[in-house]
Amino acid sequence: MQADRILYDRLLSPLGLDDEKYERLREYERMLVEWNEKINLTAITEPDQVAEKHFYDSVYPFSLFEVPDGASVIDVGTGAGFPSCPLKIFRNDIRLTLLDSLNKRINFLAALSEDIGLGAVCIHARAEELGRNAEYRERFDIACARAVANLRELCEYCLPFVKVGGAFAALKGSAGREELEQAKTAVKTLGAKVEDVYEYALPSGDGRTLIILRKVDPTPPKYPRNKGRMSSHPL
Repeated sequence: MQADRILYDRLLSPLGLDDEKYERLREYERMLVEWNEKINLTAITEPDQVAEKHFYDSVYPFSLFEVPDGASVIDVGTGAGFPSCPLKIFRNDIRLTLLDSLNKRINFLAALSEDIGLGAVCIHARAEELGRNAEYRERFDIACARAVANLRELCEYCLPFVKVGGAFAALKGSAGREELEQAKTAVKTLGAKVEDVYEYALPSGDGRTLIILRKVDPTPPKYPRNKGRMSSHPL
C-alpha cells in the first residue's frame, strides 16, 4: 500500500503540497516501485520511507535558498530522479535536465517525465565528458547532486556545468562539513566559493547538510578531468 495522504500532508504540506502534486508524487512512487523490480533504482521502497527519504529529502533543501524563477537546473548523477524530479513537481517553472551514466536509469526517467509531465531533458552520459561539451558547459543556473560522490570529486563533476553567478547545491549527509573542509581547494580551483551551509535533520532524525557553492569565476578549461585522474590526483 502506498503512503497515504495523511503522511504526505504531514511531511509536504508546509512545502506547498496540493491535490495535483500529491497525485503526481503517488504516481512517481508507483513507477519507482514497479521499475525497481526490473532495474536497481533504489534500496528504499517502503511507502513511508519513499515519502520522507526521497520526496521530502529532495524538496525541503530547496526551500532553504533562492531558486530563481525559470531557473535552468541540471541534476548530475540523478539515479532515480532525486532530488530534482520531486523539486520539479513543486517548482514547475524550472527547466530540468537529468544526467546519468546508466542508460537503464535514463529510460526510467524518460518514462517518468512523460507519465507525470515533467518536461525534462534526459541525457545518458558521463558527467566528466558532458562537462567539457560547449553545449552544456557553464549553461545552467543550478547544478545539484545527492549521494553521488565525495564533495571534492563532486565539485569537479558539477561546477563545470554552472554559469558564473549560478550555484551548485550539494545534498550531503551529516558529515557534509567534514567533506567541505577537504574540498576547499577544489571549490576555489574550479571557480566557486562557499555561500551557505545548512545543517538540519529529516523528521526521522537523520542528519543532513546542504552546501551551496556560488560560481564566481569560469572553471579552468582543463576541468573536469577523467575519473581516474580525479581519483589519483584529487584537488
